[in-house]
Amino acid sequence: QVQLVESGGGLVQAGGSLRLSCTASGLTIRNMPMGWFRQAPGREREFVARISWSGDFVYYPDSVKGRFTISRDNAKNTVYLQMNSLKPEDTAVYYCAGNPQGRGTADYWGQGTQVTVSS
Repeated sequence: QVQLVESGGGLVQAGGSLRLSCTASGLTIRNMPMGWFRQAPGREREFVARISWSGDFVYYPDSVKGRFTISRDNAKNTVYLQMNSLKPEDTAVYYCAGNPQGRGTADYWGQGTQVTVSS
């Protein structure tokens, strides 16, 4: 059974940091681009970060660029999202995505982890 399991979410004050992890089971991610998305209540799912299979190429929207860093450890079958200088508007459920494509689609999704940033 293919699973992407996120962890590391929680409650943090504005300006703080969190690191999310996404570990795959039943699936080898070493040859697969990976990404992170988020969804706040009443809003559409939003792209947050993407990393190539090798880790050489990363992409971010302007809303998180300079604050968030995506990385991967293929030996551990795990992808990370380091989030610094968090803002209340970063509050959302964060989802790990395997092989993300355009328009918010992906071949695999995790169950999500809640990130709440208090002001």
